[in-house]
Amino acid sequence: MTQEEKTQIEEKIVDVLKTVYDPEIPVNIYDLGMIYKIDVNEDASVDIDMTFTAPNCPAADYILEDVRTKVDSLESVKSTNVNLVFEPAWDQSMMSEEARVELGFD
Repeated sequence: MTQEEKTQIEEKIVDVLKTVYDPEIPVNIYDLGMIYKIDVNEDASVDIDMTFTAPNCPAADYILEDVRTKVDSLESVKSTNVNLVFEPAWDQSMMSEEARVELGFD
């Protein structure tokens, strides 16, 4: 798999991640800065490191399954492994400018 192919798959993954929302926050998880890493491997499997805005997020299972299901649904993805991480701890500075405006932080 070429770097260009990996980049194209990653762009599709980002697009689909922008459709995943925490039920309590009206901004997608990608723009919230909850996605720390997307690795597309040679065999078309994907490793994603993500976090939550709070470690005790009541919707954690729902969000993790939504991420896995949506990324797995992409034709170019063989399988998806979602790793939940809390280092570094999430903070508001990780949000995109769009998220900050949407939530009234700017």
